[in-house]
Amino acid sequence: MATLATKVLGIDFENPFILASAPPSAKIESIDKAFTLGWGGAVFKTITPGDLEMIEASQRYAIWKVGGKVCGFENIELLSHLTVQQWLDGSEYLRKKHPTKVQIASIMAPVVKDEWQNLVKTFNASKIDAFELNFSCPHGMPEKGVGMAIGTCPEISAKITKWVMEVAKKPVFVKLSPNVTNIAEIAKAVEDAGADGLAAINTVQSLMGVDLDTFEPMPNVNGKTTYGGYSGMAVKPIGLRCVAQIRQNSNLPILGTGGISNWRDAAEFMCVGADVVQVCTEVMINGYGIIGAMKKGLLNYLESKGLNSPEDLKNRAIANLSTHEKLNKQKLVYPWVDDNICVKCGKCVTICDESEHSALSLVDGHITVNKDLCVGCSLCSHVCAKSAIKMK
Repeated sequence: MATLATKVLGIDFENPFILASAPPSAKIESIDKAFTLGWGGAVFKTITPGDLEMIEASQRYAIWKVGGKVCGFENIELLSHLTVQQWLDGSEYLRKKHPTKVQIASIMAPVVKDEWQNLVKTFNASKIDAFELNFSCPHGMPEKGVGMAIGTCPEISAKITKWVMEVAKKPVFVKLSPNVTNIAEIAKAVEDAGADGLAAINTVQSLMGVDLDTFEPMPNVNGKTTYGGYSGMAVKPIGLRCVAQIRQNSNLPILGTGGISNWRDAAEFMCVGADVVQVCTEVMINGYGIIGAMKKGLLNYLESKGLNSPEDLKNRAIANLSTHEKLNKQKLVYPWVDDNICVKCGKCVTICDESEHSALSLVDGHITVNKDLCVGCSLCSHVCAKSAIKMK
């Protein structure tokens, strides 16, 4: 029988699904509800020393829908509005009521040694299991010299990590930003500075859109906006890439996040190196109740593969990631058209012709392939509305 239980840095996770540091983990009462429904843990919404001003904008969310489904989500929300003492008391309450659930305190402070160390010392004596250092918030905080302003600089990231590691008595994860040229470089810097683990990714800096009637960008705050953090299923490929690049350059445990909306997404993150996964946007869209299907789906998948736990899934895809130079360029695959499904619309012919190769033709009611012209790019299979084309 497979199990969802796993262990990271000596911390027992009853399952690998935890809430990311975000609105769903902003209140003790909310975390309490999530734990009751089956989440394995939660990263508290980022806690600050108290001298960082937190005045929110309204509106502060914007979404991108495709076919009625939310694919992208942008926010310009800031950090926790609870005091340090409220989090300490809340952690105590959660530990008593949910003793097996994992609590991770996300923290942020100005680039001042005493500020970071005092915050860490305060939570050393609390009931949390680990720290997550927020070096990556892409909106509001960078203007104050923190958040992404820290995580885009290897030297500052390493310096603060060292400060924290000097006093931390619990495992420390550093949350990294995708808004950098080389995320592996930042990961290496904080690893060399002593970090116990890594978390990736935070949101992707974005601009959701512009109202073409008023020319006001979104989210609309009295006619103006700022660049926000982009999340949701649309950022999953970015999250996967970042986690994979980190894993290829580091053996530290990774808390993987970024566009995870179901158990399949979670399994993919584990295949490229994540030990456990964090979920945010999908909860904000559909609620804590999604955890039931996520746990059931992953457990069934593990059993179908003969795997005992999430740990057996970790890193399974890493060996198959290569450089372009090392890819096999000799073996080509070609489109095969199922005449029983194809509706002869000719779209694949048009797209192939207008995207370089002109290898497809519609002749006597059949799509034919000229293998002398076809390069096996697979574009035709992706644009076919009926999925009638397979690459073989």
